[in-house]
Amino acid sequence: MIQKALFAIVNRFPAKSVEAHCDGPCGVYDPSSARVAAEAVLSMTKKLIALSPEGGDQNSIAAYNNTFSRFVAIKEDQAQEAKKELLILWTDYFKPEHLSAYPDLHETFWKAAKLCSACKVNIDQPKAEELMQAIEKIHYMFWKSKGRSDNWITAS
Repeated sequence: MIQKALFAIVNRFPAKSVEAHCDGPCGVYDPSSARVAAEAVLSMTKKLIALSPEGGDQNSIAAYNNTFSRFVAIKEDQAQEAKKELLILWTDYFKPEHLSAYPDLHETFWKAAKLCSACKVNIDQPKAEELMQAIEKIHYMFWKSKGRSDNWITAS
């Protein structure tokens, strides 16, 4: 009885049809989160390259190992975060019609994702800088696709 009543109500007041370009109709995309994560990767890479043990005693070695492992963990976590944010933009925001305006869109995102992986497995400042350049290119593609020309601004 209740089921029939609910069915009658639903049929009488049907929900409006909606469309979304992604998993949910949020419409909130921005490459800045990928940029911030990539900046952290670059910062940690520079810190790791500059890091050296202060002395040869047990406490100095322990402090060095602790700092080194923390910097590596942050670098790897932020490289993964940058990759996640890039993949969301690539797969959820950009549509087939963007390919005519950006014929290198897939190649650009693929290379950027590969750079995230390279930054995770190495301490390589040129790769971290290349990742920042790739994300800058994506930044301009993204904002141009929205009819805007937002400047590239970094936090550091």
